[in-house]
Amino acid sequence: MLTINIICIGKLKESYLKDATYEYSKRLSKYCKLNIIELQDEKIPDKLNYSLELDIKEKESSKIVSHLPKDSFKIALDLTGKEFSSEEFSKKLDDISMINSNISFIIGGSLGLTKELLNNCNLIISFSKMTFPHQLFRVFLLEQIFRAFKISTGETYHR
Repeated sequence: MLTINIICIGKLKESYLKDATYEYSKRLSKYCKLNIIELQDEKIPDKLNYSLELDIKEKESSKIVSHLPKDSFKIALDLTGKEFSSEEFSKKLDDISMINSNISFIIGGSLGLTKELLNNCNLIISFSKMTFPHQLFRVFLLEQIFRAFKISTGETYHR
């Protein structure tokens, strides 16, 4: 069975986001083994400079790397990534699952991911050029993964 890991910075605080995450996790259990790994975010000071920003991104990215399964296909979510339609995303997941049964999605903190981590990923994708709160984005990602499975299996949902 395909294993999907979602490695993310920050814990969900709002109950509606927790409820949505639980619902999509339950729905996805039919298609894959899902692991959601929440990592502590770094505190961002009010007076943030470039050096502090790099330091925070480095700390958060290091936490992510330490939790990445070595054999997984690594997909970073970043504004600089390639955009896919839902159908293209479904096809991409199908293609990846043919060569690797372990896929890890990486959601960074508010400041994003280091260039080093991005360069070590197999794929970088963007859902939009818009910026979303990373906690809300987790729900978007789960929904799109679920939609991808429904498209792939020919089940109705994606229209």
